[in-house]
Amino acid sequence: MNFGSNQLQELIHSTSLSESPLKVLSSFLENQQRLEEARIIDQMNFVGYVLDLNYDTAKIITSDPYKVAVGGIPRGSYLILIPNNYRGIPLHFTLLRVSGVSPTPLSNHVQQTYFELHKKSMPELDIWTQSELQWGALDCDVLGMYYQNPTNSSEVSFSGDVNNVVSAHRYKVYAPDEAVLNLIVNGLLKKANRHSLGYLRTTECQLTANQNENTKVNISVEDFKGTRTAMFGKTRLGKSNVVKLIAQSIIQSSKEDKSVGQVIFDINGEYANDNPQDGNKSLRSAYKDQCVVYALTKRPGTESKDLRLNFYEQPSVCKNVISTLLDQDKQHANYVKSFISVILSSIEEVKLADTSDKVRMIRKIQFYWAILKKAGFDCEESNLLNLGLKAGSTKGFDPGFSENIRRTIYNLKPKDDLKPKDDSKPKDDLKPKPASLGELVAEVEALANYVNENGTTNLKSSSKSGKELLDADDLALLTFFAPKSGSGPMILRGYLKYHSKGASDFTKEILELIDNGKTVILDLGNATDNIRRYFSDLVSQSVFNHQEKKFVENRLDKNYVQLYFEEAHNLFPPNTNDHTDIYSRFAKEGAKFHIGMVYSTQSPSTISKELLAQTENFFVGHLSSSEETKALSKVQVAFSGIEADIQKAKTPGYMRMLTMSHRFVVPVQANKFEVNTGDQ
Repeated sequence: MNFGSNQLQELIHSTSLSESPLKVLSSFLENQQRLEEARIIDQMNFVGYVLDLNYDTAKIITSDPYKVAVGGIPRGSYLILIPNNYRGIPLHFTLLRVSGVSPTPLSNHVQQTYFELHKKSMPELDIWTQSELQWGALDCDVLGMYYQNPTNSSEVSFSGDVNNVVSAHRYKVYAPDEAVLNLIVNGLLKKANRHSLGYLRTTECQLTANQNENTKVNISVEDFKGTRTAMFGKTRLGKSNVVKLIAQSIIQSSKEDKSVGQVIFDINGEYANDNPQDGNKSLRSAYKDQCVVYALTKRPGTESKDLRLNFYEQPSVCKNVISTLLDQDKQHANYVKSFISVILSSIEEVKLADTSDKVRMIRKIQFYWAILKKAGFDCEESNLLNLGLKAGSTKGFDPGFSENIRRTIYNLKPKDDLKPKDDSKPKDDLKPKPASLGELVAEVEALANYVNENGTTNLKSSSKSGKELLDADDLALLTFFAPKSGSGPMILRGYLKYHSKGASDFTKEILELIDNGKTVILDLGNATDNIRRYFSDLVSQSVFNHQEKKFVENRLDKNYVQLYFEEAHNLFPPNTNDHTDIYSRFAKEGAKFHIGMVYSTQSPSTISKELLAQTENFFVGHLSSSEETKALSKVQVAFSGIEADIQKAKTPGYMRMLTMSHRFVVPVQANKFEVNTGDQ
């Protein structure tokens, strides 16, 4: 097993190692040589010899004293394969991962020769130890090779294959020490914006002290910018904790340059609110200056802005919300169905419309306002007047009906029939045109009652367009305002909790916050599934459009947006035929527009295969089904061979990690998210 001191020294001097990360390997080999020469076997990291080797797998022989000396060799642990003689080849090593126990190859003559040869040539031990020797064989996967970057001596390179395979007796196998393990786990990681995620944990069992606890596992924020990250595993086993750690690392990295803004769709309220019962601190608690919470319902102790909508000032959007709520609550009366089908124009569409169409578009919005007012939704009337909904002579809350139409609906005589008895002006009982929301309600009330009693035969448009005064949508709104039977607007009172007259255009505010590198947390903990989906859709679409516009105008620069979705199976179903919705566009085009996302769910099989195939980063906890682990390894081959370990391990925070920087899966025990006052 002796390297030969001259050979090793020659290798070290002939290889430029002063700046190379592989310097730790040369130090490791020097130390192993000294221990071997001193016969200090119990301190060596030597594991055994190679019995059989090919490009994908290796079989090694080892004995109990070697296993004990390195603290055990659990399945999934890393071993390094070193050639006996480098023969002028630059310093390198092949990485192995233990996959199982193999029978000794006594039936094979060639392998038996190697087996006996190595037993005789092993370092001499005392007679008592020799009598207790127990030899065995282990199967290993060949993960790849570490070597010095040919163009940059300060970097290490990794290949997923090996450059050559020679006879098995030309190799020795070692368990890496802490320095080499650090090179294995973190050596390929991007240097910028590194943060600690946890420590290397090759086995769930902790019967003896875990010698890998000193090997920290780091992540780089650069791996998450504009990429897709999956979190899989059963509930309560640490997915949310890892999400917090990733979000924390991004907050810390972009605190100064404000290069990454984040939006977290918090369906359980755990990122926005502390949970004293579980001892969990929220992300908001840790970074009050960097986090802004929007909540449907304010919670004690959590500073937040209203996520609620202004049903009046955003008529197009909020009418759709009301329709969704009514449909969700199974309001199936015919007049309600007709109301649900009405689509209002947005304020922007009204302003861009021709004058002839503008009056009708404004009128529908005013009918909708009257419905809200009758249902008891409050508002700031001055804000409605400032929306700029004016067409021709109409102003304020005037629906723009002609005088004859107004006389008809108020059951007044035509103006021409008014004859004064003397020279005085004729007395006119017609009310002035509506100048307030209350007066608008009265006018719509009169119109609806007239239509209910008389129909629309006598209501003719004064315009030359030939159109009816009231179209089908107008009638649907009026019928809902004053149905012949039914509660009408009163059925909307259950939705008052989603409305606030002081609510701002929160989507605009959120876009400004993420442009400034802030983390926005949408607390949707008290919302129904449909409302959660609605707010997710609304904000997601706004973010996508915002980033797309910046891309077109060449303003993306180095700024990114990171989105976090929980219960992702609801957003990315596996069998959908709709590949045009906003979430599919995130999966396909997000990277181009500097949009990254982290999505969490329990099972890989419940997620769109197209999204899985494009996901760069994976964090996998316990999966109980073999079908789930097969689905995972099918879309990401790096998980092949460790399916059984994923099914067996149930320790909270124990994850299998694969990022853009990591070429193979790393088992890690994640740190528990904690508030770090030094980061404030």
